[in-house]
Amino acid sequence: MNLKAYGEDTVSVLDEAENEIRNLEKMLSVTTENSDIWKINHSAGNYTDVSSDTLEIIETAIDIGNQTDGNLDITVYPVVREWGFTTGDYKIPDEQTIESLLKNVDFRQIEINNNSVRIPPEFQLDVGSLAKGYTGDKVIDIFRKNGIESAIINLGGNVQTLGTKPDGSMWNVAIKNPFQTDSEICILSVENKAVITSGNYERFFTGDDGLNYWHIIDTTDGKPADNGLVSVTIIGENGLLCDALSTALFVAGTEKAIEYWHKNNDFDMILVTDDGNIIVTEGIENNIRMLSDMTTEVIYHEKN
Repeated sequence: MNLKAYGEDTVSVLDEAENEIRNLEKMLSVTTENSDIWKINHSAGNYTDVSSDTLEIIETAIDIGNQTDGNLDITVYPVVREWGFTTGDYKIPDEQTIESLLKNVDFRQIEINNNSVRIPPEFQLDVGSLAKGYTGDKVIDIFRKNGIESAIINLGGNVQTLGTKPDGSMWNVAIKNPFQTDSEICILSVENKAVITSGNYERFFTGDDGLNYWHIIDTTDGKPADNGLVSVTIIGENGLLCDALSTALFVAGTEKAIEYWHKNNDFDMILVTDDGNIIVTEGIENNIRMLSDMTTEVIYHEKN
């Protein structure tokens, strides 16, 4: 975690932000005993009372899941765990195991009643694909509430900015090259924006077959999503939404990601395809400095 805030009394504000991050982690972690998520997963199919934070994240996950044909599904946790991404015990599961686990994967089975959540007994949730974005939003809210007008936070690849730098210039955020992770494809200049990336290079292992397997799972087959994209960066004002979409559109693949963007005007994106092309949306065209020699295409909303 890296948090920078400029203004008066920033030490106490940063302390408050750090406490909020730690509290949310305790509440949202799938592995922390007695977290909201742990309690839902161990409720034997009964309703579980959760905090308003947990509820908002789950409701957003269901919403984005519905909007993207299930390309975001927070019930995929048992499959992710079977691959070893939560335990570090990496393995390629056999088809029969995956098939049996996928029977208990379907975000549409999540039920919400007031501030209570219920899932079928064999199901398990993990909100890791949204939690950092939501946490970033909460930290920015704390900064705003305390009169901070200039800040940048980085929660493990999830960058969120408040205002501009103290000198009035925009914040510069580097986007990693998924093919050479010690270099960048571009520098993006932003203010008051979240910049959140999902990529196949973040958490992966190499199997005995010599192939790489990454942690973003496609629920149609229970395997790492391999639909033409190696990196998806979402840029917008709402970190929770950007985090959810970075995963959903990575799973969706190039054509469906572009189609979704055409229908929605509240975010921009940078896609890197597995054949080495970069696709940038029009809203950030003038705020991006390319560092890569990959072919770059800018896409535009159709004018009525």
